[in-house]
Amino acid sequence: MTQAPARPKSDRRRHDREIIALAVPAFGALVAEPLFVMVDSAVVGHLGTPQLAGLGIAAALLATAVSVFVFLAYATTAAVARRVGAGDLPSAIRQGMDGIWLALLLGLAVIVVTLPAAPWLVDLFGASGTAAPYATTYLRVSSLGIPAMLIVLAATGVLRGLQDTKTPLYVAVAGFTANAVLNVALVYGLGLGIAGSAWGTVIAQCGMAAAYLVVVVRGARRHGASLRPDAAGIRASAQAGVPLLVRTLSLRAVLMIATAVAARLGDVDVAAHQIILSLWSLMAFALDAIAIAGQAIIGRYLGAGDADGARRACRRMVEWGIASGLVLGVLIVLARPLFIPLFTSDSTVRNALLPALLVVALTQPIAGVVFVLDGVLMGAGDGPYLAGAMVVTLAVFAPVALLIPLLDGGLTALWWAMGLMMTVRMLTLGLRMRSGRWVVTGATR
Repeated sequence: MTQAPARPKSDRRRHDREIIALAVPAFGALVAEPLFVMVDSAVVGHLGTPQLAGLGIAAALLATAVSVFVFLAYATTAAVARRVGAGDLPSAIRQGMDGIWLALLLGLAVIVVTLPAAPWLVDLFGASGTAAPYATTYLRVSSLGIPAMLIVLAATGVLRGLQDTKTPLYVAVAGFTANAVLNVALVYGLGLGIAGSAWGTVIAQCGMAAAYLVVVVRGARRHGASLRPDAAGIRASAQAGVPLLVRTLSLRAVLMIATAVAARLGDVDVAAHQIILSLWSLMAFALDAIAIAGQAIIGRYLGAGDADGARRACRRMVEWGIASGLVLGVLIVLARPLFIPLFTSDSTVRNALLPALLVVALTQPIAGVVFVLDGVLMGAGDGPYLAGAMVVTLAVFAPVALLIPLLDGGLTALWWAMGLMMTVRMLTLGLRMRSGRWVVTGATR
């Protein structure tokens, strides 16, 4: 790849302002999302242990179902941002509407499957006889909100592509607040139990979807974009999402294998692993916010035909990723005496936790590069390469991780394997970035 010319300070400052303006609100919106489940857990937890166990199982199933379709946000962001860069706002919004219609269709399909299959899915997760009825109730009611959840994903992608991450933050905060109030009112005020918690979440998600649709519809009318479903556009959105679906499933497989290996190491190791994984996920939100900024910025530059601008923005975001990873790594080391007691008082869990946690801290700069390059290539619409790279990463990680119990390795060895996984991702994504093949300009890829 031809080296980009040296960048003046004004150019770097401009990129910094763009990154901050998009990444900070995106981080707020990302953090607000898991708070839905936390509120549900806090409210349902006072109903009893079986109810809380049932919620845990149903929430895991719902999170898996929704996370599989995260491509609705990613693919839509890239496609809309390209058209914004090309100066074609009506086409950008039309592309976004195709993604929203696809989200609605997929959501309805999930309902059709989930409602009758709920008891079987709950049993598959090993729910106890006392927890299973509550899990089934919560899953069935909450599944009615899945179309709204997927519309929220797609509409979030539309607004990100339009370079707007503030509206998703406002909607997420409003949705979280409404969910908290509705949970208390329905569970305790009306005495609906765990079903009330599920209905509260459904109503809050539907409200969020409605708020997004109002914003998108206003934009469509302002720019004369059609709101009607277009079969060809919906099909194109689905095709663009398939590679990102493969990428997401491969990444989920990595995390599932890691948890399964930790479970084979023993109760102490799996408990420590769960703590580290929770912390790792929290740090991922910070790094993912930069990746989201990357999707929107890179898509816009390429849509405008500015290949050099896209390369310079990519380089600056990589610098941001490295710096953010270093800061997060240092914070992990310095703050460990503060946050570890919040999770456990068991000295054996702490002893297993500490060396693995240091591995996580050391590999955060690598994670920063990976998240940024992932976002850059998504913004470039380079989904097929991302899918292939993640499948290769899974193929490297799986045998290494599965050998750990056989070789009497422990939790620290498992997280070194996770570090290997991130290193492979960094190498595959870095090679693609350096090749320049991702730099394809124009309103469509």
